[in-house]
This record gives sequence, structure tokens and C-alpha cells, in this order.
Amino acid sequence: MADDPEEPAIIGQIKDKLIRTKEKWAEDGRLITGHQDAGHANRLPPGQKLVTNWPVLDLGAQPDVKPDRWRLQILGTVENPIVLTLDAFKGLPPSQFVSDIHCVTSWSRYDNHWDGIAARTIIDLVKPKLETTHVLFHSYDGYTTNVKLEVFADDDVILAHSWEGEPLAREHGGPVRVVIPKWYFWKSAKWVTRIVFSDHDVPGFWETRGYHNEGDPWKEERYS
Repeated sequence: MADDPEEPAIIGQIKDKLIRTKEKWAEDGRLITGHQDAGHANRLPPGQKLVTNWPVLDLGAQPDVKPDRWRLQILGTVENPIVLTLDAFKGLPPSQFVSDIHCVTSWSRYDNHWDGIAARTIIDLVKPKLETTHVLFHSYDGYTTNVKLEVFADDDVILAHSWEGEPLAREHGGPVRVVIPKWYFWKSAKWVTRIVFSDHDVPGFWETRGYHNEGDPWKEERYS
């Protein structure tokens, strides 16, 4: 197993005012339309607006993770815990997906081309134990978020290192981020460095600040 990574430099500062604003959105139910599209009859979920750019959203601080220092720890209720360097990660069977992005702040972007490693490949590698029910993602900036194992195991979930044929930029979560396209994008953790499989749920950063524990855009699961 690889050594623990050095802490990366942090560019910017956590914006407490931004966090409080988004907590207030949850309290007020901002952007909720009251409509649902559980059957995905429409490609664009309720309350979303289509954009062609890719807005940058974070907590105000971006970790500057050098590719040669990046590590991904995968542990918890698994048979084969492991730590991967970026080279070892990229040496796993590759996957390419095209999927949409749906951000809880109401924008969506269609047809994003991702290169990386499918979540199912990670699952096959570490072999979750039978008692595993949830997955928790930890990022280099201290961010966390949670999903059920069945959500992570969906056939379109990827740990992406490239977007539109280019290495994933720092502001969008590079060197590697999670992409869970059927859920609001706060579930797709940027700068991922640790994936913990668990036999119980552990709500993450936004889930403990008024945001929904699941995050299905077509059901408008923006807030708890």
C-alpha cells in the first residue's frame, strides 16, 4: 500500500457567508417548483435551466493536488482495502461515459464526456462485504457526501480523471472526481481522496446542513 499523501496547498478560503446562504436556501425551500418527474419523461428535471458553460461551484477553497501526490484510499467494509496512486488508478480498466450534470443551484449541462474508472470496477476491486449499505466520499478540502451502495453501483457512475478529452481541471475537481449523473451534482465529490464503504449511513457536508440525503433531481430532492 502507498504512503499517505502530503497535504496539498489550498487556493482561496472557505466562504462561511456562502455556506450560510445555501443553508438559508434549504430553510426557505428555494427553487422548489412542486413538480416531479419520477418517470424521467423529460430530460431536464423540474426547476432546472440548461447552460452550455460549466459553472465553477465550491466552498471557496480549491486544493491544488499535484498528480504525483494524489492518492485514493478505499477502505471500510471491504475485503480488499487499497490505496492507489494516479498511475495505478489509470492502470485499471478504463471507461468512457457521456452524461448530463444537474446542479442543485438550478443549472444543468447536457452531454459531458468523461474518461476514468467505472464505479463497478472499483467495487469489483475492493469487494464490499455483505453488510455494506452506504458509501462516503472524502475530498482533499474536507468535503464529504454520502450515497447508498446501489447508487454508487449504477452503470453510469464513474471516477473521472478527464472531461471532454482533457485532464480534469483543478476547479472542476481534478485530478479525480466522482460523477453520479442521476443525482444532484453535490453528490459527485470533487478532489476525491478517500472512499469509505460502510454498514450504515453517514450524512455528509450538505446533508447535515439542510440538504436532502438522496438528491434525485426529477423528484426535486433538493432539501430535507
